[in-house]
Amino acid sequence: MASITIRNLDDDLKARLRVVAASHGRSMEEEVRVILAEALSRQDKPSAMGSRIHSRFAAVGGADVELPARKTKARAADFDE
Repeated sequence: MASITIRNLDDDLKARLRVVAASHGRSMEEEVRVILAEALSRQDKPSAMGSRIHSRFAAVGGADVELPARKTKARAADFDE
């Protein structure tokens, strides 16, 4: 297992870490490991924009949108103009 040293840690931050660790029944070192693991596990699960939009509006029931029928055939974009 690897180890790291954190220098110049603010005294107030260290005190708060000690309190949180104690409230969870952990050492400060174990609390830091848990915090890092949780923070990095959230980053491991990127979701596509569509999925994020869906999850945001799913709680309010979403939206049903009826798309009109296409009247003309799709064509390629023309960028020469």
